[in-house]
Amino acid sequence: MIQFRHITACTVTAAATLLGAIVLAGPCSAATGNLSAAAATGAPAEQVAQAASPEAMPAPAPGPAANSGVEARIKDLHKRLHITDAQKTQWDALAEVMRENAQAMVDLQKKRAADVQSMNAVDVVKSYAEVIQAHADGMKKFIPAFEALYNSLSDAQKKIADSMFRGRARTSAAKAVKEN
Repeated sequence: MIQFRHITACTVTAAATLLGAIVLAGPCSAATGNLSAAAATGAPAEQVAQAASPEAMPAPAPGPAANSGVEARIKDLHKRLHITDAQKTQWDALAEVMRENAQAMVDLQKKRAADVQSMNAVDVVKSYAEVIQAHADGMKKFIPAFEALYNSLSDAQKKIADSMFRGRARTSAAKAVKEN
């Protein structure tokens, strides 16, 4: 049975799920979040296995539509943060990181979908580890780009960003508490 009893493991899993949803917003992030939520709540191994199964993950849309989720997120963030021309360089760098991260997740999801018929239980768990690593790698790229943008924001823009990210954190925390 897979159970996370150590607070650091639970915290890291919850943070990865939250930040992955914020940053990646790709077509496979919903299924990945299901697995992270199941693991973070100490769900029975059967539920974790179901969440990790390739069948539980939707196939990504082909072509440009596969990144429509991240493009919508980029557009929404740009609008809500009221990005100025002076912030264009930092914004463009952040948007590019978001696109690259989303594409990495789409590519990983395509690989998983192609391998679904030949994967055994160990392969599925290893595949999930690849998803977690991709989220971690994406966050390592996202944080410096976001920090550069954040540092260029006005106080009013920072309040908006703080509110947006705190709201997501509260929602995620409340969901985790409710599931326990």
